[in-house]
Amino acid sequence: MSSNDILFNNLSIGDMDIANRIWMAPLTRCRAGLEHIPNTLMAEHYAQRASAGIIVAEATMAMEGCSAFWQEPGIYSDAQIAGWKLVTNAVHAKGGKIFLQLWHGGRACHPALNGGKQPVAPSSIAIEDEVHTPDGKLPQVVPRALRDDEIPSIIAGFKQAAINAKAAGFDGVEVHGANGYLLDQFLRDGSNKRDGQYGGSLENRARLLLEVVSAVCEVWDSKRVGLRISPLNSYNSMLDSDPIGLTAWLAKRLNDFNLGYLHVMRADFFQTQTGDVLTPAREHFKGVLVGNMGYNADEAAEAVNAGKLDAVAFGTPFLANPDLPARIQAAAPLNTPDEATFYTQSAAGYTDYPTLDNH
Repeated sequence: MSSNDILFNNLSIGDMDIANRIWMAPLTRCRAGLEHIPNTLMAEHYAQRASAGIIVAEATMAMEGCSAFWQEPGIYSDAQIAGWKLVTNAVHAKGGKIFLQLWHGGRACHPALNGGKQPVAPSSIAIEDEVHTPDGKLPQVVPRALRDDEIPSIIAGFKQAAINAKAAGFDGVEVHGANGYLLDQFLRDGSNKRDGQYGGSLENRARLLLEVVSAVCEVWDSKRVGLRISPLNSYNSMLDSDPIGLTAWLAKRLNDFNLGYLHVMRADFFQTQTGDVLTPAREHFKGVLVGNMGYNADEAAEAVNAGKLDAVAFGTPFLANPDLPARIQAAAPLNTPDEATFYTQSAAGYTDYPTLDNH
């Protein structure tokens, strides 16, 4: 018996039986080409990783003109729906489950990636960083503050993306409320300086996120909907004055939706902000809680065994180890990821990592 056996206990979410507690976190890999259309290479990549309890597919453009990476996928066209069907069919053929992460980049959407269009955000505050574009690395630009009367079209875009994800054969969807993209930009007070019904109080700053979640739950049974948040993460120039309080308030409020799960990034990539956001999330959220960021198998098993989490989403380890659950079960060594191929366009460093059987 392995000390990590608890990670292989099944988990029920609504009417879904999840085979294990080892989930695949969403990982942007830029393999969808210039038209943002998923393809056979992506289908192979995700099918290789079908032994995850749930695969959360990479951040996917909910609507046209909100690209924040080069060659990431979308879910707003018929061709993209057909491309994602290749992926979901391949994963289901291997017995896996896959959710699609619905995303709008907000102020991270550089004009060079979006036909010259100025990005939108809660407030006219730029990200202090550069972005990879077809024209090389360029500084981020000052976004335009969304008007209140434009917000319904954003919500409608997420709802249509949820409809399209269902048409593409996904098992559910995850709303991307993390990492300094549009919904997170509204949520946190470092990037949201607006007044009116979408700014100021925490309740107002959370309004857009909750309206999107509500719209998505009109399309999907709420148990097929998850939400990812990153209250501490300073990536994309993000900050909040009270990340612990934000987490507690939001975790409590989300109970109104009876969601499938809440997916919490527990830390900050850059260690600018520190704190424990998982404890208030566990205390106040009544559903399945998924932790993410920097877990190894032993720590994941310890967290699940102690009741702190119900599952753990692994990012980089799944990137380099398509058979990660089997490796954890066998206490086998892990492949080392090749960072040089994270955002390239070929099969190298994407579908060619060896499994235990192929060593």
